[in-house]
Amino acid sequence: METLPKRSLNFDDTEIAFRNKSDTELNAAYWLFKIISSNFLTKVGPPITNFFLNIGLPIKGIIKATLFKHFCGGETIAECEHTIQQLASGKVGTILDYSVEGEEEEIVFDFTCEEIIRTIERATGDKRIPITVFKVTGIGRFGLLEKLDAKKELNAAEQTEFEKLKQRCEKICRRAFDKNVPVMIDAEETWIQDTIDELAFDMMRLFNQKNCIVYNTYQLYRHDKLADLKSDHLIAREQGFVLGVKMVRGAYMEKERKRAEELGFPSPIQVDKAACDRDYDASLHYCMEHINDIAFVCGTHNENSCRVLAQFLDEYKIAHNHPHVYFAQLLGMSDNLSFNLSDAGYNVAKYVPYGPIKAVMPYLFRRAQENTSIAGATSRELGLIIKEKQRRRLK
Repeated sequence: METLPKRSLNFDDTEIAFRNKSDTELNAAYWLFKIISSNFLTKVGPPITNFFLNIGLPIKGIIKATLFKHFCGGETIAECEHTIQQLASGKVGTILDYSVEGEEEEIVFDFTCEEIIRTIERATGDKRIPITVFKVTGIGRFGLLEKLDAKKELNAAEQTEFEKLKQRCEKICRRAFDKNVPVMIDAEETWIQDTIDELAFDMMRLFNQKNCIVYNTYQLYRHDKLADLKSDHLIAREQGFVLGVKMVRGAYMEKERKRAEELGFPSPIQVDKAACDRDYDASLHYCMEHINDIAFVCGTHNENSCRVLAQFLDEYKIAHNHPHVYFAQLLGMSDNLSFNLSDAGYNVAKYVPYGPIKAVMPYLFRRAQENTSIAGATSRELGLIIKEKQRRRLK
């Protein structure tokens, strides 16, 4: 494994961050984040857009040229090629993410399963696509998972339905194993997560015997997930397989807190951001201490956590490009982290969502709302874009 020359990280280096963006693309990003910064537009935009789409108004072209173009790779795998190459030119990998969600029909689940397998086939032998990903709710019904988590007895039809879900999950992971393409299983809401965790663990037992093919996701905004990570590692070590860990802060905080309040039970979410940050960085430390039998993806837009992991690698004298360590961010966000990390020799990949525009809209709305709900996220993106525009003008 090559030991790359080290340089100090500078996440304010906009020349590196936006090197792969033309002036036109940079201007488009500027105006998009200006629009997103309006809380009013972010709140009223989703219902208005859905209404226009449902009544057939021709607004898909506008969406595709703006929000969709910034946060998604395309409507098909083939359409993602430009984004794959653009990221690769900055030494950043692509994680193809078929982002269709909220479906209920078996025929759709079968199609989604095959589409996820197509992402694995596309990644095979292409170093630009180092990891793939899927959601269990993309290949199985949410209500079924909810019933399983609640330990309710399934009827015969539901038993059959669950067997099909497990078969799809194994089919995806087996293809990943056969093609030697790692695949991550995304985390979801707490009230379906136990079943997802069990499925992921079963897949790791099957396919992570020699190296890491399957990763499970740990949402560290939950107060119980650091303990779960440590417990899972002990089990994996006892049973002789590599634990695959993707760590994120989390994506369902407001929904989780609201549900806990409505049902009258303690919130699964950390008491405050400081507690979440503490557990997140502690999980990085734990994985570093056990890097031989844990492979992990640090999924974060938090600059401090990126610095913490970079420092850990140096403290433990581990190569920046060690195969068990990846940084990951979402397409269209935090380019200052992704490209400066990759320029310093770290393994970095971006989630590149794709799918039919109407089906991907829930994902796009979450990204826009996420940028307004995270303190300083939009202003930070805007500030960096403005800085780069000024730098280019002064060249």
